[in-house]
Amino acid sequence: MASGVAVSDASVKAYEEIKNGKNHRFAIFKIIDNKIDVEHVGSRDASYDDFLEHLKAGDGKQCRYGVYDYEYTYQHQGTESVAQKHKLFLMLWCPDTASVPNKMIYASSYEALKQSLVGIQKYIQANDTEEASQESVEEILRSTDRR
Repeated sequence: MASGVAVSDASVKAYEEIKNGKNHRFAIFKIIDNKIDVEHVGSRDASYDDFLEHLKAGDGKQCRYGVYDYEYTYQHQGTESVAQKHKLFLMLWCPDTASVPNKMIYASSYEALKQSLVGIQKYIQANDTEEASQESVEEILRSTDRR
């Protein structure tokens, strides 16, 4: 908690509902009154585009955190068996257009959020639309699959 920003109980609860309950597809977090709190929760049938829309809210100049339960199919090399995979990732959205103080508080508070959300499989930092794109994220998630 180097920045002095705490993680709200509501943020941890929303994450647990995604991870364990599979009640939601994603959650967006924002620093409000010196606390990382839930800004939006996406329904289980929400798309990746819905996630990005909420992550990039705030006139494109605001940082946010987002957790997403990403699903994809995976085929083991040399076999015909196909498996459904789920990976939880935490994204720090910090657009280049955000103010320096905004970037600094989000970057310095990221570690506190990481420690509070146990079980995240991948951490991603995105500074522009390309880095946050579904294609880029899926490539990062697939890179840790066994081949």
